[in-house]
Amino acid sequence: MSESAPDEEKYAPEKKLQQCLVIIKPDGLVKSLTGNILTTLSETKLWIVGAKIVHVDRELAEKHYHKLKQEKGEAIYEAVLKYMMGEYHTKRVLALVYEGEDAIKKIREVTGETNPEKASPTSIRGRYGRIHTKTGVFENVVHASDSEENAEREIKLWFRPHEISHLIYSAVKKTMTKTEVDWQ
Repeated sequence: MSESAPDEEKYAPEKKLQQCLVIIKPDGLVKSLTGNILTTLSETKLWIVGAKIVHVDRELAEKHYHKLKQEKGEAIYEAVLKYMMGEYHTKRVLALVYEGEDAIKKIREVTGETNPEKASPTSIRGRYGRIHTKTGVFENVVHASDSEENAEREIKLWFRPHEISHLIYSAVKKTMTKTEVDWQ
């Protein structure tokens, strides 16, 4: 473990609860299912600690689905990237961080199996998902982290520490220079 640079401060979360990344995918947004999905997710009694609309570029999609090419092959991998980047629906997703006891288990119970045909018909994916006949992509309207390790990796990929209501993972305060677009 390396020492911090003199202009860095380290921060640690106060209390450890479990987090889960949930993404309402392009098909969920274009079908106006956001309200229905959030209502179902609210049944878990978990807290939303981060939320934002994201335009998914290829780099973000590749990082998120980094194992898919090996697991499912090049054709499915490319189709899923196109799906997440909005080539079939809309070019945006709603990314959310839920937090609470057993967050991953609770979220995955209401979202259902990844394959919408195998998902419980009362789950989010069972009610609203489909398998696209031309691409073979599971248009399953939501993503939900499947383990604590993946949740941490995914949340750190989709969110910066300041975009979440409180610190959930150890972080470092850095002095950075960057150019940003601001309102006129």
